[in-house]
Amino acid sequence: MLKKYGLILGASAAALLVSTTGQIAAPASAAEVTLRGASCFPIGSPPSRDFEGFVKDINAKGKGVVKIDLIGGAPAIGNNLTLTQKMSRGAYDLVGCTEAYFGNVIPEAPVLRFAERTWAELRQNGGLAYVQKLLAEKNIHYLARHGDFGPFHLWLKDPIKAPDLKGLHLRVAPVYTAFFKALGATTQNSNLPQVYTYMENGTVQGYGWPAAAWVPSWAKVTGYKVEPGFYSSALHTLINKKKWDSLTSAQRDFLTKMGADIEAATEPSTSKKLADMLTKENAMRASQGMKVITFTGADREKWLSTAKKAGWDEVLQRSPKHGPELMKLFTK
Repeated sequence: MLKKYGLILGASAAALLVSTTGQIAAPASAAEVTLRGASCFPIGSPPSRDFEGFVKDINAKGKGVVKIDLIGGAPAIGNNLTLTQKMSRGAYDLVGCTEAYFGNVIPEAPVLRFAERTWAELRQNGGLAYVQKLLAEKNIHYLARHGDFGPFHLWLKDPIKAPDLKGLHLRVAPVYTAFFKALGATTQNSNLPQVYTYMENGTVQGYGWPAAAWVPSWAKVTGYKVEPGFYSSALHTLINKKKWDSLTSAQRDFLTKMGADIEAATEPSTSKKLADMLTKENAMRASQGMKVITFTGADREKWLSTAKKAGWDEVLQRSPKHGPELMKLFTK
């Protein structure tokens, strides 16, 4: 399976023994290492749960090899937009984060949300290796995608009739700022806890968010979901490269295997967990009276083509050297 994901483990991986309980035991001579972890989202919040689950799984299966001490999540421990930067400088050993929050580390980070290929395909064709090399230059090792909440959507208080956002002030993350502005919206950033407040008091008339990992209380201030969705809401585990290089080969092999396993389990096209989550959340929103605005025909084409063009134009402008090659690798 690991070869399928472009991961070739070292010889020391053979020394890792799997017990009948699923726990991976280290060779008797190996010492357990503790890594300090942090989440880019509030601990316990919907978008943080997959990372927390990944940490829990690593700790359960990696006794004697690797332990992760999860310190906390943003914004309680600091700004979500600077957490990965701090990790690269050694404040933490690893983070669970969306690429929207580490675009200030490498300008090419958005390609991870524009991917039109599976993660397995991107490991095979060199796409992820390309991003990994760029991150390595910033003292970051890309481990794995640990979650995916489906495509992003625009969520609104009041309906719109066409893909025209003029007159709307929207809450954004860097993910969809260029797209919403291209359709005429004005925008402002906010962290997760501010979304409800801004919608409730009228500061914004809508916001971008994935299809899943949705906060149930938002149904009180949200009337409409816009279809179709766009981009991908993948979440990633990143490790300080100096710390990664300091690990034993057995420890690196263990984490690499754990990463390969969770990537396979979180592939959006086959993930039962994501499908079940979307079914449950769609039913919950419908029960709260939320309606769906679905663009079709020329409106659908304008919506999706504007999203793609605005996103890639931003990458190509910021990274004229690497952007064109990444576009070939990440799109079909």
